[in-house]
Amino acid sequence: MHVNGLAGQMNEINKFHDEAMNLAERAVVAKVKGNLQQAHELLRKAYENEARAAYLLIDVSSPEPTRSVLFRSAASLAIDCNELREAEKLIAIGLSGNPPPDISKELRGMIKSHGRQKESQ
Repeated sequence: MHVNGLAGQMNEINKFHDEAMNLAERAVVAKVKGNLQQAHELLRKAYENEARAAYLLIDVSSPEPTRSVLFRSAASLAIDCNELREAEKLIAIGLSGNPPPDISKELRGMIKSHGRQKESQ
């Protein structure tokens, strides 16, 4: 991909990521205010936006740590939305690249805590 293509792709990724973080923040506020339905809807939209951003970097040659951080974030939001199978996929994809050791450790930790969460259901 040439430089303009990569820059355009990064702009799109940043747009989805920024919107996801905004929605996640609004979900926290809604939850604190006791509006659980609105919080759930905002969190789901946040997850969808973050997953879109991450999937734009699905190619394992994409820049790290951006790639693995986005997949970690999308997986975390998927877990929050009880999309456990999707979280597993996002974690696996995040680990399939070349994540830095700390991000790799966090992704592996999510697998462990996710496994405990599945067992308790």
